[in-house]
Parts: sequence; C-alpha cells; structure tokens
Amino acid sequence: MAENNISENSRRIARNTVLLYFRMFLLMAVGLFASRVILRALGENELGIYSTVAGVVTMFSILTGSMSSAISRFITFELGKKEKDLPKVFSTAVAIQFILAAIIVVLAEPAGLWYISHKMVLPPDRIAAAQWVLQFTILSFIIQLVSVPYNADIIAHERMDAFAWISIFEALGKLAVAFAIMISPIDKLIFYAAMLAIVSLLTRMAYAIFCKRHFEESRAGVHLDRTTFRSMFSFAGWNFIGAGSGVLRDQGGNLLLNAFFGPIANAAWFFANQVNGAVQKFVTSFTTALNPQITKSYASGDREYMMRLIFRGSRLSIWLLLLVVYPIIFNAGFLVDLWLGASQAPENTVVFIRLVLIYIMIEAVSYTMVTAMLSTGNIRNYQLLVGGLQLLNLPVDYILLRMGAPAEVIYYVAGAVAILCLSARLFMLRKMIALPVGRFLREVLSRELVVAGLALIVPLLLSRSTLEGWGGFLLSVLATEISSCAIIWFIGCDHDEKDIILHKLLRR
Repeated sequence: MAENNISENSRRIARNTVLLYFRMFLLMAVGLFASRVILRALGENELGIYSTVAGVVTMFSILTGSMSSAISRFITFELGKKEKDLPKVFSTAVAIQFILAAIIVVLAEPAGLWYISHKMVLPPDRIAAAQWVLQFTILSFIIQLVSVPYNADIIAHERMDAFAWISIFEALGKLAVAFAIMISPIDKLIFYAAMLAIVSLLTRMAYAIFCKRHFEESRAGVHLDRTTFRSMFSFAGWNFIGAGSGVLRDQGGNLLLNAFFGPIANAAWFFANQVNGAVQKFVTSFTTALNPQITKSYASGDREYMMRLIFRGSRLSIWLLLLVVYPIIFNAGFLVDLWLGASQAPENTVVFIRLVLIYIMIEAVSYTMVTAMLSTGNIRNYQLLVGGLQLLNLPVDYILLRMGAPAEVIYYVAGAVAILCLSARLFMLRKMIALPVGRFLREVLSRELVVAGLALIVPLLLSRSTLEGWGGFLLSVLATEISSCAIIWFIGCDHDEKDIILHKLLRR
C-alpha cells in the first residue's frame, strides 16, 4: 500500500475514533444513569424478570448472530475490492434478514411462552406481565435484526459520524423511557418493554433513511441472489458455532442464574452487563474504526498493512481498557453505591462487575485477530476449534452450580475458557493468515502482560489505604491513571504508537 494511502487511512481511523469516543462517553453516561432510574422505578425483582425474559429472546441470536457477522464481512469486503457488486450483496442481506425474522417469530413465541409458564422462577401473579414482555421483546429483536444490513453499510463506508449520532439518539430515547416508567398509566414492566420496542423502531427508521440518502446500494430493494446467498449462508453456517457459543455463554449463564438463585441474581447480572456494555463500547469505539481497514486490506491483498493493524489494534485496545478497568475494579463498591444508591444494589453486583471486567481484558487481546479471521471467509476449521471450546461454558457452569458453586462461578469459567480460546486463535491464525505467532507473543502479548502487571502495583497499594469516600476514590483514580499512563507510554507503546497518540489523536 502506498505511503500516502496509509497516511490517509490512519487519519480516517483517528477521525472515526474521535467520533466514536464522543458517542461512547455519552452512551456510557446515559446508559448508566438510565439503569439507576430503571432500578428505582421497577425494583430489583421486576428488573430481574425483564432481564430473564429478554435473555430467553436473545438466545435466538444463536440463529441470527452468525448471519449478521456474514453481512458485515461481505459488505466491507466488497468495498475493499476493485470490482464492487454492493447492490446485489446488500439486497440479498436485507432479504435474508426478513426470512430470519419470520423464523424467529415462529420459534420464539412458543418457546418463550413455555419457558415462562414451566421453567422460569417468578411470582405467579407476574406470569401475565412476563408474557407481555416476551411479545414486545420479540418485536424489538426483530426490528434490530432487519436493521443489521444498514448498520453494516454505514460502518463499512466508515461513516462513523452517522453511526455515532443515531446511536446517541437511541440512547436518549431509552433514557426518556426510563423516566416515563414513573408516570406509566399501565403496568410498569409491560410499559418499559413496549417503549423499548418503539425506540428500536424509530432507530431502525433513522438508519434506513440515512443509508438510502447516501449509499446507492441501499436503494436496490429486496432481492435474493442465489449465488450471494449460498456464499453468505456457507460463511454464516460455520460462524454459527462461534456466534452461538457466545450467546450460550452469556444468556445461558443468565438463565442458569435464574434457575439456581432467582430474579435477584438476574438483576445483579443485568447491572454487571450494563457495565460490561459500557466498557466494551470504550474499546470497540477504537476497533470499530479499525476493523473496516483490516477487512479491506485483506481484500486488496495488502497483508503487511493488515498485520500492522492487528498488532497495533490489540495493544492499543488493552492500553485503553487498562485506563478504565483498573479504577472501576478497585473502586467498584464506592461506584456501585454512587450509581445505584447505598445498599440498593442487588447482591453480587460488585463481584459480578469486577469479574466481567477481567473477562473483557482477556477477550480484548483477540478483537483484531477475530476481524482478520472473518475477513478470510474460510472459517470452518477455526470455528470448529475455537467455537467448540467456547461451548464448554454452559455445561461446565451447570455442573459447578449443581455441585453448589456460588453464582460468580460463571465468570471464572468464562475467563478460563477465554484463555484457552486465545491459544487456539493463535494456532489457527498462523495457518489462515500466516500470523507470526512468535512475534505476536513478543511484541503484543508479553508486553500487554508486563504493562498490566506493573499497572496493578499502585492501585493494590492504595487499596490498603484507610482513606474512604470521595477522598479515597479520587486519590485511587488519579494515582492509578497517572501511573498507568506512564507505564503504557514508556514500556507499552512503540515509536509509531506514540506518534499516533501525539499527532493523530491528541491534535485533533
């Protein structure tokens, strides 16, 4: 790739990263505040019921998640080729999502009603409300499903400004819903689910309108091209293992918590998942800007540039997470009391939050590697190995919980399996894209471990301090951030990464 093209791509990545970080900070603030309002309006039992029912519906993303990844990959790959056939790819993607939507309705209705009536742990007088929540949650899921091609088109074109603004509109809509619960003229739980469906519909309309105004392929209508469908279906079929195992790990764990510990454990999981989503947005704001370049560089045959993006993306993802995760882990109790109110948080919330953040750190090492793997399209063997390993989460969780293990064991299992999957990814990508594993271990993983270990010293020492309240919190955060930044700068970053931070991010 010519040097001027690399420079232009770097500027685009930096510009998009800034836009996505603006989006992320606002979404994080709105989402966390909305969670507090929802807890006060619904209570932990009602919130646990909603979390469980939504988890039942989300389980069906086992069928849809793999196709969503396929759509994103195929649209971005087409943009990276010299000869583009985007209208055919996009119209086929839309047709596929409508077909999947019909299948989900047929399957989710009876399955969800059966689970609520026969398996779910909830008060008998809330069964009817849970059934209404199921209907509106299915509707929201379907609306989000048919939005996938439009979201993927915006990201593939690297129009992160539109992606950011529409996401902010959605978050503000959900915040308005949280406040509206307090004056609901009907059952608050039902009202909450119904209003979320309306927000999903308005957001889907915004994505469609933007795409149709700016991207020609999105005006191609709905047409199922058989050749494109077979290619997408083949890709999605193998990706089903990986996507499905991720859903089983997350939502399956949530359902197990309901079965063994009841709705209050689901409420704690809900809040840990809110933190998980907020922190994930922090790092994916960077990788979302980076991922299209990885796929396009693979499509154009520029493997050297792709490797550069994989290595740098992994390191910078961890550096960004360190600055967020450590202050939260070491001040989780104070932050949860501040967020949800003293003594208002469901039991296990603090422990769940700490463990889910550690899990995110393990997974973040692989974000750019997964994008590179999906770019190849040849994912069968990878998914059989890595996806197969991820499938261990649910049965191991069940066995340990049956033996009397505490609720947080689901996060210990997830972390252990994530480490196994990281090893398997390195093994598979060495064959798939000629990933230099030894170099990756030296330049990426070992450096990340050293920096993460050294950055632990200051917060660990401060955790022994007797200073409490705002004073202890501010001291902990400031000292942790300053020491972490110094360690990242002098030990973690290479010359090019320092240049990116100084010249392409801080000066914009």
